[in-house]
Amino acid sequence: SNQQTMPLRPLLLAGLLATSTAFAPAANHPVTRRTSPLFVAVDTSDIKNGLTIELDNEPYKVINFSTMKQARGAAKITIKFKNLKRGNTIENTYRSGEKFQTAMIEKQPSQYTYEDESGNYFFMDSQTYDEVMVESKIIEDQKKWIVEGMEVNLIYFKGEVIEVQVPNPFVYEIVETEPNVKGNTAQGYTKPAVLNGGATISVPGFIEQGSSVKVDSDKGEYLQLAKDD
Repeated sequence: SNQQTMPLRPLLLAGLLATSTAFAPAANHPVTRRTSPLFVAVDTSDIKNGLTIELDNEPYKVINFSTMKQARGAAKITIKFKNLKRGNTIENTYRSGEKFQTAMIEKQPSQYTYEDESGNYFFMDSQTYDEVMVESKIIEDQKKWIVEGMEVNLIYFKGEVIEVQVPNPFVYEIVETEPNVKGNTAQGYTKPAVLNGGATISVPGFIEQGSSVKVDSDKGEYLQLAKDD
């Protein structure tokens, strides 16, 4: 019976491949799969803000770093990291050329749906449509930049969400700002404005409540008045 079933396997595989190509997305609409990239070894010269490396089996993101040249011997680099699982920050000093392991992180496009009473945020996986809960402590820094229905990237490390990446730049609506003072044409005059996500930024004086503005959410800076489509 084994001899009869053997030829079926390549046929089944061929059938599955044919089916999968039939349903494959068009080339101009690539689908991001949650793949598991291999670990990459990097050294101190590769360190940059935002890089996530693995230390003691946990993900640490580079917040900032500084290099100190020394009269004799190799330079030293001091790196400030944020532990993406625990939220604490640490600062370590390394000799120039020391090696690190990049963290094996995976990005999954997801849509924000709602927040519960405990401050946990719920997202819908854009590919599987599964609901994913992200604990309040993980999303604390990003909450003010997230609006209902926003498409974000959930960053996974060993199957757990460790970070939420909001789109940047993004167009927000100004829900609160003082009216422009008539006659105030002072160059560089700015005023605080509250966005619909909750963040407060500085905007030029001429910007009115209800306006849509393009914002750099990483730096928390106004970029320009958004054009109406």
